Amino acid sequence: MKSEITRQLEENRRVISGIASSLANEIERFVELLSEALDGGNKLIIMGNGGSAADAQHFAAEIVGRFKMERRALPAIALTTDSSILTAIGNDYGFDRVFARQVEAFARPGDVVVGISTSGSSENVVIALEAAKGFGCRTVGLLGRDGGSIAAMVDLGLVVPSDNTPRIQEGHITIIHIVCDLLEKRLFT
Repeated sequence: MKSEITRQLEENRRVISGIASSLANEIERFVELLSEALDGGNKLIIMGNGGSAADAQHFAAEIVGRFKMERRALPAIALTTDSSILTAIGNDYGFDRVFARQVEAFARPGDVVVGISTSGSSENVVIALEAAKGFGCRTVGLLGRDGGSIAAMVDLGLVVPSDNTPRIQEGHITIIHIVCDLLEKRLFT
């Protein structure tokens, strides 16, 4: 068992090192995009399925509450949290529209809409990002594998260099934490 633990931790280390070497510029652009939007009175809208839904909620909590710094609250919404909305839209319009319908309700020009997808091809995220672009929002993908169909359609794609879903999710949360830290420093120091 110890050898398997070591193997998984080594795999995590390689993925995080890959993020450092290949995504530093994209992470910086993500912070700049978010800081401009939030400083300009816009909001962050985030979505994903399964573990990525939890990451969306985690991201929104760090933005609305705080990450490490006492500061004013910033506007962020995870589209994964209201079971009544999700089930009503899923029932009436289909699961592929659960995020797009909420984007139609909440998104305004200048908002930043983030789709989190380890495959890069979650259909409900694709449809919502298309809707967001139609509303004049900036779009970002936190992705894995080869970036899937989302990588080509978003304004900014951050593709974690792995094919292993748990390692991709660990990379996503690392990126989210770095973004939150740098965003607070940029806006409040």
